[in-house]
Amino acid sequence: MAVKSLLARKDDLSITANQLIRLNSEPFSNGELESFRKKLEKQGLFPLKPTGLDVFQVNVGYMCNQVCSHCHVDAGPDRKEIMTTETMQICIDVLKESGAKTLDLTGGAPEMNPNFRWFVEEASKVGVEDFIVRSNLTIIRANKKYYDLPDFFKKHNIHVISSLPYYKRGKTDQQRGDGVFDKSIKALQTLNDVGYGVPGSDLKLDLVYNPSGAFLPGDQAAMERDFKEALKEDFDIDFHNLFAITNLPVSRFLEYLVASGNYEDYMYSLVEAYNPVAAEGVMCRNTISVSWDGYLFDCDFNQMLALPINAKGKHLKDFNLDDLNKRDITISQHCFGCTAGAGSSCQGTVV
Repeated sequence: MAVKSLLARKDDLSITANQLIRLNSEPFSNGELESFRKKLEKQGLFPLKPTGLDVFQVNVGYMCNQVCSHCHVDAGPDRKEIMTTETMQICIDVLKESGAKTLDLTGGAPEMNPNFRWFVEEASKVGVEDFIVRSNLTIIRANKKYYDLPDFFKKHNIHVISSLPYYKRGKTDQQRGDGVFDKSIKALQTLNDVGYGVPGSDLKLDLVYNPSGAFLPGDQAAMERDFKEALKEDFDIDFHNLFAITNLPVSRFLEYLVASGNYEDYMYSLVEAYNPVAAEGVMCRNTISVSWDGYLFDCDFNQMLALPINAKGKHLKDFNLDDLNKRDITISQHCFGCTAGAGSSCQGTVV
């Protein structure tokens, strides 16, 4: 199905957005847009292979108290996909076996899973070097039952990575909803109060920046300086690092690109900004993504596109580290988002 015909079907954007990349290994039928595979072949990187399993990333559910315009998970309050304690226990067992150094919990808002605290308490016993929870911040202020999350995170030495699109109210609320900025600021101040992000503290607090439109993020180091200066001056907030993450053409952001007529231009900008060095360090080479129901994927984006892992064991119950380390990583055109400019990963720029 040609991209132009899909772009014309603006009355059926949900189908377009969910199927566009999967239906087109090369989105432009005239061949002007080079495939990601061809880029890798020129470097001798195809098939793309793992370098070992360092990061075990677990999506505990798609339920979220926000409905953000850039969300590649299509998360929201109405999502019912929630990881069970049975699957969580398998995650813990596999984590022990894998030797992964980082456990990365994501969602949705992972804290909204009713078994979240049990999972954190049990997983903490495994003793990974870096235990991450990705928080949208506003969940801390959403309901009284979440008010103690900063203390809970501190008790288990959780590395909190929080989303904050910008250090000003307008851009943040535009992307994440009215009132999100003020709630996020209050949550950050609460995290600072218990020791997160303050100078000399081992309680790690990092922020994530996603562009609010159809453009690539700017220089990560420069933005970090701007964020730190503005948040300190205006709200007396401290944090450790800022991660700049490129928006990938998946789910809601893809819908936005198609509806606004920016899809083709955005894809061209990603391809033109392809960085061979970033391609060598893409996160799928040292990461496994686990879905709420226990299936394995090369990354969180492939999970949302239902692009299966190229291994015999596709579920946690069939986990085989040797098989995973020998697999060919599944790629498609959206992968250009991780190799544009300085590159993009869940831990920020690659180079």
